[in-house]
Amino acid sequence: MAILPIIVAPDPRLKVVSRPVDKVDAAVARLMDDMLETMYDAPGIGLAAPQVGVPTCVIVVDIARKDKGEAPKPLKMANPQLVATSEELKSWDEGCLSLPEHYADVIRPSRAAVRYLDENNKRREIEADGVLAVCLQHEMDHLDGILFVDHVTALKRNMILRKLRKAKKLGMLAAE
Repeated sequence: MAILPIIVAPDPRLKVVSRPVDKVDAAVARLMDDMLETMYDAPGIGLAAPQVGVPTCVIVVDIARKDKGEAPKPLKMANPQLVATSEELKSWDEGCLSLPEHYADVIRPSRAAVRYLDENNKRREIEADGVLAVCLQHEMDHLDGILFVDHVTALKRNMILRKLRKAKKLGMLAAE
């Protein structure tokens, strides 16, 4: 396994729509493992393949709280699709490994059902609520070139992206 470089916004690679994988083969499973290791190292609770420069429909998620002694519960997903979402919406304070140290309230459905291929190429479906539902929707947005700041006001989005551009220019962030 390897730790991959995470692309930091603004970067045009984060706005590309990802292509589905034909099947989860050894290369895709290795990508999933590398992404999981990268996410844990960052640290984060979710990561999408476009964030590491691979425009394919692959995400990894683990919302287990290691600081509370919870065992890891990684989810590795290829071609995730929202099957259903709740009508009930909830506001969440979201952050992103591609927008380090920036957060904003985003309104999303509080529950979601997702169909996907797992790391063994088996079709699965999961029903999620709370933080897991939010994390899955957030990571799936990446596959469509959507960042969490695309869900907030233009003023807030521009302020965050301007700060990230400045930090990159000053060498405070890695410019992948």
